[in-house]
Amino acid sequence: MGFVRKEFTLPADTKIMDFLVKELHLNTRESKRMIDRGRVIVDNERIFSKIFKTKKESILSCMVFEANGAGLKPIFQTEDFAIFNKPSGVIIHPNGLKEDKTLLDDVRELFGNGANLVHRIDKETSGLVIASKHSFSESILKKLFETREVKKSYLALVDGIIEKEIIINEKIATNLDKNIKVKSIISETGKEAKTIIKPLFSKNNQTLVEATPITGRTHQIRVHLNHIGHRIIGDPLYGVDNNIAFKYLERTLSKEDRINFTGDKRLNLHSYKIEFNYRNRKYVFVEKESFIGDNFLFL
Repeated sequence: MGFVRKEFTLPADTKIMDFLVKELHLNTRESKRMIDRGRVIVDNERIFSKIFKTKKESILSCMVFEANGAGLKPIFQTEDFAIFNKPSGVIIHPNGLKEDKTLLDDVRELFGNGANLVHRIDKETSGLVIASKHSFSESILKKLFETREVKKSYLALVDGIIEKEIIINEKIATNLDKNIKVKSIISETGKEAKTIIKPLFSKNNQTLVEATPITGRTHQIRVHLNHIGHRIIGDPLYGVDNNIAFKYLERTLSKEDRINFTGDKRLNLHSYKIEFNYRNRKYVFVEKESFIGDNFLFL
């Protein structure tokens, strides 16, 4: 379910912060964030004070996280973090009050409300995702991403034959078309973006490639591959007419039409390798069998 609104009856002299921490099992940081963002309402008024105390019996209304996960389990874990292999079609974070199953639901159901995801991959992209188990590891892992000390590599099945390594240096910006802002575009006014593409295997005018993004722009691999004329098989946003993209975003594109226009029922992009150093220890995770087994039997 993600986040749902619930109401609680509180007696007089109840400290809101104490209630959030003790009764809702939130940590102090999460409780402060809820209050700072105006997500806590007492007797129909939003409160923004962390020291607020009820003067009489009151009704508290707030958004509460309820797990509605996809039943995913980590493929590896330590006391500080866990690695998940996310299937295509599962979103990372709850989106409003929609009832989509999310990876964050599974993470917090397993490790508590202090756990979090430290990076994102698209709903349609499958593969490895890192989850922190507490705020200490979250801060370290997110810093590694910010300083580009985490190396991620992807597998992608693309249209056409690629015979040699390609380094794509093309700036990426948010699309200004108000009707389809979720797409990114190649633009000189955009941010620096670099992707290394290595061909692995070709057949039937398609190529399995390894894509290594040096930067982390939205839809970077999809945009770059489409830009050089090798769109990813199954991509409903890039390399297709806008009317197909509109139908996909509006959830009106049938499975049959998607296969006809994009080549597959899912995006053929998989985060298969992650490398990083955490507290003086190097970790390398590789998961490609599920993707290759599901998507490349016809090659």
